[in-house]
Amino acid sequence: MSIRLERPDQPEVLALIDELDAYQKPLYPPECHYGVDASALLAPEVAFAVARGQEGAALGCGAVWCGPEFGELKRVFVKPECRGKGAARAVLSFLEEQARARGCAVVMLETGIHQHEAIALYQRAGYDFCPPFGDYREDPHSVFMRKPL
Repeated sequence: MSIRLERPDQPEVLALIDELDAYQKPLYPPECHYGVDASALLAPEVAFAVARGQEGAALGCGAVWCGPEFGELKRVFVKPECRGKGAARAVLSFLEEQARARGCAVVMLETGIHQHEAIALYQRAGYDFCPPFGDYREDPHSVFMRKPL
């Protein structure tokens, strides 16, 4: 498996983002869906990573938006058939390194309360629960987490 910075607007990567949306959107009310579209992931302050298998197929992706106060993880996803093999943890570590290299001292995230596997992954990686940050407000469907780098 390889992980590199890539453009999020590639057809194969857009398919990953669509798969993530198809999973998440039925779980939460529309006003509680905080995913960003691919055009927002093209911003210069965003590092977007793609994990690819040995044959080059996209297995997962994720982004970190690096602001002046913190980095925020967005769109972290690994295909269900590729889970349990370290891909999600590798993408997460890669994004944390990108955030650190861009001057972020802390990484924050919002995820949904029904995404138990994601919450467990973040906890194993050293993330702790925290209050809402940035423009987020209290939301009974959201979990907020942070990790100092």
